[in-house]
Amino acid sequence: MMEYKNILVMVDPTKQEQPGLDRAVYLARNYGAKVSAFLCIYDLSYEMTSMLSAQEREAMQEGVMVQHRQWLKDCTEVYPDLEIQSFVAWHKRPFEAAIEHIKEHDNDLLVKSTHKHDKLKSVIFTPTDWHLLRKSPCDVLLVKDHDWPRDGTIVTAINAVSEDSDHINLNNKVMQHATDLAKVISAKVKIVNGYPGTPVNIAIEIPEFNAQEYNDSVKQHHINASIEIANRHGLGVEDCFIQEGLAEDVIPSVTKSLDAELLIIGTIGRTGLSAAFIGNTAEHVIDRINCDLLAVKPDGFVSPV
Repeated sequence: MMEYKNILVMVDPTKQEQPGLDRAVYLARNYGAKVSAFLCIYDLSYEMTSMLSAQEREAMQEGVMVQHRQWLKDCTEVYPDLEIQSFVAWHKRPFEAAIEHIKEHDNDLLVKSTHKHDKLKSVIFTPTDWHLLRKSPCDVLLVKDHDWPRDGTIVTAINAVSEDSDHINLNNKVMQHATDLAKVISAKVKIVNGYPGTPVNIAIEIPEFNAQEYNDSVKQHHINASIEIANRHGLGVEDCFIQEGLAEDVIPSVTKSLDAELLIIGTIGRTGLSAAFIGNTAEHVIDRINCDLLAVKPDGFVSPV
């Protein structure tokens, strides 16, 4: 059974409410896990004060960190039933600081509240969320403001027809996470899968090509593959939602129609130009879903950081 036992939550110092911390505590109570609160701060002005010596700058930085440690302690003390450790790091790249902490403390889940991303800035200045999805060595739970009521809905997005062994293993891992978590929080599991429509150029270039027959065949192939996966995990036909379209369109549509609390998706974690211009499915849907997103890493994933 999939269980999270060592949860790290990134706290946002600019917000009064901390939905990520609330969600981490909720999971910790259900799993009997330990929780650590992590805060990364950085102010370039403290490093550019040339009139001060290095020791004086370090003393000023430490003073700021002491204030944030107290603030973070105050945030965690509202959960008296849990002993939450607090960590404050001085680092100009929060995602790198978090990944270093995860590696050092062997966390198995990173929880973080999400923010709306400006699309242009997301291309030029990759948000921390995107870096974590690609590079975190452990699973990442991005939290929105949607509650997790009992008897809620968990949606899993899988590549049902893939014949690649890595994708098949990742599909199984995503489904196992979903069914195990559903038992813990008393939720229902649904499967969503998108399939491509008939290529227009083929229909134009080949007059005898039967576009409807081709489309029906592709749809049925996805339905059969999804049902097979569903049956292996104790689900039925009624739990599968197969729609024509791109994954980044189909997934938000289904999660919205089901009023899902959580979307679980596997992420390989591409980096470099392919990630910048193509992007992962998880990244495409972050801002288009009104529920939490759990990105599950494949077995053997190694962070590039």
